[in-house]
Amino acid sequence: MGEEPQAVAAAKAGDPAAFSELCERYRGELRVHCYRMLGSLEDAEDQVQETFLRAWRGRAGFAGRATFRAWLYRIATNACLDALERLPRRVLPHHLEPACEPGQAVAGPRTDIPWLQPFPDRLLEEDGPGAEVVDRETIELAFLAALQHLPPRQRAALILRDVLDRPGGEIAVLLGTSLPSVNSALQRARATMRRHLPARRTDWRRGAAAAAEREVLNRLMAAYEAADAAAVAALLAGDARASMPPYPFWFQGREAITAALADSFDPASSGFQGRFRMLPVGANRQPAVASYVRGPGDAAHRAFAVTVLRVEDGLVVEITSFGPELFPAFGLAPAL
Repeated sequence: MGEEPQAVAAAKAGDPAAFSELCERYRGELRVHCYRMLGSLEDAEDQVQETFLRAWRGRAGFAGRATFRAWLYRIATNACLDALERLPRRVLPHHLEPACEPGQAVAGPRTDIPWLQPFPDRLLEEDGPGAEVVDRETIELAFLAALQHLPPRQRAALILRDVLDRPGGEIAVLLGTSLPSVNSALQRARATMRRHLPARRTDWRRGAAAAAEREVLNRLMAAYEAADAAAVAALLAGDARASMPPYPFWFQGREAITAALADSFDPASSGFQGRFRMLPVGANRQPAVASYVRGPGDAAHRAFAVTVLRVEDGLVVEITSFGPELFPAFGLAPAL
């Protein structure tokens, strides 16, 4: 959708309706951009609002040499860089420093750590203009987790160049640096990303992989609802990993994951959670499921977790579960 010169001129002149219409046109893609920068849907929403506030205050300075969209991206990027000066990087349990050993399930939740958050696919699908730029490889959890290892300005350079395909000269102006500095930052950022991304993350074909992943997801949901730990084990890769922020521990390997599940499925165990109900959702363009649990003596299934899966060759290689506080962002009811 093009930007009508009259609308841009009206927005620059201070017409609130014209300004709001232009900003709202790009809210969705700016939210994704800020999410990539910050690793948090909540922080991304805050910085989109900060972007619009800064844009309104500085509207008279919009020179028109670039599009209104590009101007908003510049403001959003700098708002995120400012936020990252006071916010520590977001992590998953196996990225904690110093690293702890997997399987230490006695640890309680850590609310003092900024955890990486998932992004609901429903927001991507509602975004309209700009939604086509959100490919799986640029929003999956593995990509977001790897981005967290980059210093803020390297992160911004890599997102602007390799995700949004902005020219190096434009990035240099936006970051207030030189083109050689941008190229150097990109070289270092790409090397870091290669070290932290899964080795086979690009070995999938969109159509075939989506169908295979749906089948795995359906079988996993059925296994959980049947409290069948053996059926879950049959869907796991031998070196699968499972974690559930804000708990700092994780489980490494099929046997460790299955043992923990067997306890949570067993009514005679002290770790018994209850009976599960599972609903398919989408997160970060990956298969995901919302789980509800009906505990002993409860009449309803209560919100329990949003779980994002990474699947390779028909087996689950990573399970990352997030708490029920995220259910509203996914449009999910608190109970069934």
